[in-house]
Amino acid sequence: MKLNDFFYDLPESRIAKHPPKERGTSKLLVCRKGVIQHDQFTSIVDQLPEGATLVFNNTKVIPARIILHKPTGARIEIFLLEPRAPSAVHEEVMLTRERCTWKCMIGNAKKWKKGTSLRNESLQFTATRTGEDEVTFEWEGTTFSELLEEIGKIPLPPYIQREIEQEDKERYQTVYSKLDGAVAAPTAGLHFTNEIMDELKAKNIPIEYVTLHVSAGTFQPIKTENITQHLMHNEQVWIQRTTIESLLSATQTIAVGTTSMRTLESLYWFGVRLKHNMEDFHIRKEEPYELDAIDKQDALQHVLDYMDRNQLDQLGGQTEIFLYPGYAFRMCDGIITNFHMPNSTLILLIAAFIGEDWRKVYQEALDHNYRFLSYGDSSLLIP
Repeated sequence: MKLNDFFYDLPESRIAKHPPKERGTSKLLVCRKGVIQHDQFTSIVDQLPEGATLVFNNTKVIPARIILHKPTGARIEIFLLEPRAPSAVHEEVMLTRERCTWKCMIGNAKKWKKGTSLRNESLQFTATRTGEDEVTFEWEGTTFSELLEEIGKIPLPPYIQREIEQEDKERYQTVYSKLDGAVAAPTAGLHFTNEIMDELKAKNIPIEYVTLHVSAGTFQPIKTENITQHLMHNEQVWIQRTTIESLLSATQTIAVGTTSMRTLESLYWFGVRLKHNMEDFHIRKEEPYELDAIDKQDALQHVLDYMDRNQLDQLGGQTEIFLYPGYAFRMCDGIITNFHMPNSTLILLIAAFIGEDWRKVYQEALDHNYRFLSYGDSSLLIP
């Protein structure tokens, strides 16, 4: 498959640079078995298929952009990617006090030599460049999470080329966000309001949560003409035992967002790995195209048995799963998602899920003035 097969013309004017004035007032395009309908997101509950279980990603976006200045005035930007010490677990590092180390992207890196420090005196905060892409932070008195609230900025996507505004702190975060760690929002969830969540509960529609800490790699463009050669990013996932038990009995599983979908499909392949006595939860990008598939119930039962043996109520792992056309979905029957960038890993995922209907869906959205990307409108896709 060639990269250009997944291109469409997205005018700059169609990229949403701001959220809608009120959360939940976006348009909703429904594509059910190739038939398209236009609606408003406030009707999402009525559009769900019978017996649907919704799976949300409850990661929370951290203020991952830190701007510091050298005594010379040179501006250094630090973008947090993933924690390295004292733990690789996001939630643990966010609660640390005094010192932690992160893998980072460093803007204007040539002006900041390894082994040297930058300091913010008012916050008693020091950042030391300890490696090519590694920064160690030292401070006093608060958790790292509290410190970031003081010194960090919300990391809007690179295609939203404007300064952070006050509304972004609330609107680039889902109403159900819980666990610190993402450097990009799971944007399908941005449309859900507390009222819609209450409506789901009132209608007894099962709600489950998984955690995938969205990395900056979600915006990484594919640069190889042969898409399978793309170097896929790695992300941390967490799943509760009760969620897995619920998925065992679910008749229709609807992923809220591509990150929830990637988590659910990764969970399945961990079950396959366990059948082959491979007990590390690290799904590599090529594995779903190499391992033999098994029944979904068997895969989930392998996971539950593994959790029993190890007395686990929560399962943590890593995934670099790459879902592109040719992939057979094992866990998901539908997806609620935004409209994605051409030639991206996310458009490949959509093309894998609904086949050639993706072209019809995107042309329909362009023809009907939908807003695209993170702050844009929504879709419900059922193949």
